[in-house]
Amino acid sequence: MGYFQGNDFRKITGGKKGKHRDKRKFELGSPPTETKLSNEQVIEKERVMGGNEKIRIKYAAFANVYDPQEKVSKKTKIISVLQTPANREYARRGIIVKGTIIQTELGKAKVTSRPGQDGTINAVLIRE
Repeated sequence: MGYFQGNDFRKITGGKKGKHRDKRKFELGSPPTETKLSNEQVIEKERVMGGNEKIRIKYAAFANVYDPQEKVSKKTKIISVLQTPANREYARRGIIVKGTIIQTELGKAKVTSRPGQDGTINAVLIRE
């Protein structure tokens, strides 16, 4: 079964609508990219609508961590995934999404980018 982002040809009541055309290629979707913590960084390029390229991180090892007090950004190694507000299971499985709190060499940081969409992991250091 493909990933379809168009109209599902059904009424609100659940009955079938008269199909006036077939599914089109631009209505195709894709499965979510669950960026996992790893020792090596693996990046995947995918062709998307308009012939553009979307860079997705499959496996992540580093993050660009911004320190708001020093106003400096540094590339640091990710040690572990501590907490994910989007899904409790993601933290246990080591999946990084926007809003995830990660442990880095500099300390705890909150991910501000979307690794499956942006192709990079940006985070802001949390001072406690």
